[in-house]
Amino acid sequence: MAGVPGLRRGLAILRLLAAGEPLTAATLSARLGLPRSTTYHLLTELEAAGVVAHLPDTARWAVGIGAFEIGTAYLRHHPLDEVAGPSLRRLAHRVDHDVHLGVLDGRELLYLLRERPPRPQTLVTAVGVRLPAHLTASGRAVLAGLAPAQRRALLAGAGPLPRRTDRGPTSVRALSAVLAVEARRGWSVKDGEVSRGYASVARAIHGADGVAVAAISVTFPHHCDPACGADFGDLAAVVGRTAVEVTRRLGGRSGAGVGPPAPPGGGGSR
Repeated sequence: MAGVPGLRRGLAILRLLAAGEPLTAATLSARLGLPRSTTYHLLTELEAAGVVAHLPDTARWAVGIGAFEIGTAYLRHHPLDEVAGPSLRRLAHRVDHDVHLGVLDGRELLYLLRERPPRPQTLVTAVGVRLPAHLTASGRAVLAGLAPAQRRALLAGAGPLPRRTDRGPTSVRALSAVLAVEARRGWSVKDGEVSRGYASVARAIHGADGVAVAAISVTFPHHCDPACGADFGDLAAVVGRTAVEVTRRLGGRSGAGVGPPAPPGGGGSR
């Protein structure tokens, strides 16, 4: 790669990190054929820009939250009303509940589309509203469907997680356990974490690489105290068919090769 401009080298680092697990600077240097000093300099600049992140517990580098935000910007500007709107409207009429489409915006879930049934029964979450992703079914569906490197970068340094009610994970470790279950099951459930008396079921929409880029959720009245642990599998199957339909219209494919969160650990040198 001798003579390649710095921007091209930086993009090569970013693409390599986005393709798999976090890597040490030495590994990046070897795989890309870059001098170690150049690799360190590029990583420092990319970290300052927020597109890569250093993971001190393993002394490795991962995709940063800034890179993920840039990637999801495509969906914010894509004509989703035309591509996904009809599918969401049909789903809202079929299940007779509110339907939303949302994307991650950092560690928050940003709602981009909303469709309501003829006789709405639920609280309205307006387009443009942001909620903590770990408390929403849509946010967890996207998190569970990310590549491990992306998920780790998003959650790195998150600290204690906020709650809206007395439900929901309060730490990254607890959230990772929830995501592992939901990744294996294929859908996510929120039951009273944002508003008591309401539950949601969400399925991910996937991009061309099979990684989750958005999620469709259905919200409905449901009250149980204590939490009953219902997974609403029948409704999840209906939502899943719409998620597959929208995935195909966006040119994506189902999340092959995307697994549940990896446990903390690893090693190497910076």
